[in-house]
Amino acid sequence: MSDEALAARAAQGDAAAFDALVRAHTDRMYRVALRVCGDPADAEDVVQDAWIAAWRGLSGFRGEAKVSTWLYRVVSNTAVAHLRRRRPTASLTGVEVVDQGPTPEGQALLRERAAAVHRAIAGLEPGQRVPLVLREFEGLSYAEVAEVLGVEVTVLHRRLHRARVALLAKLRELR
Repeated sequence: MSDEALAARAAQGDAAAFDALVRAHTDRMYRVALRVCGDPADAEDVVQDAWIAAWRGLSGFRGEAKVSTWLYRVVSNTAVAHLRRRRPTASLTGVEVVDQGPTPEGQALLRERAAAVHRAIAGLEPGQRVPLVLREFEGLSYAEVAEVLGVEVTVLHRRLHRARVALLAKLRELR
């Protein structure tokens, strides 16, 4: 059954359909929450809150966007709201780093660089962090990210440019 059909059934109170949506999309939502919040426990809380918000908002889902796009919006908004309630931003501990170096020294250098990038991303404002995470880590197209954020693609390009400039500045600070 398609996500759209599941969402329609869940909006009518079908708990099994909603459960199928939860099983299909929780991992993706958790990755976004983790990269935005930086803390695994916070990410779990955000995902739970996002699913509650999704359940409550299903009756208002008009199907103009894909269900996955709508869920990205729900989890992104929930994560940003969580960050606003919880200042300052925590470091991105627990984020998976893939070892690719051929030697132990090379692996250590890659881990160090990845940790620096994650710290720099954690230092960005949520308005910069969310589009960057959705585009660069989740691989959404510009059109999909713009739809999730509810902005025009041209506005998204400007936001991403500012986010990338800020990220580079943060990386320079961390050197």
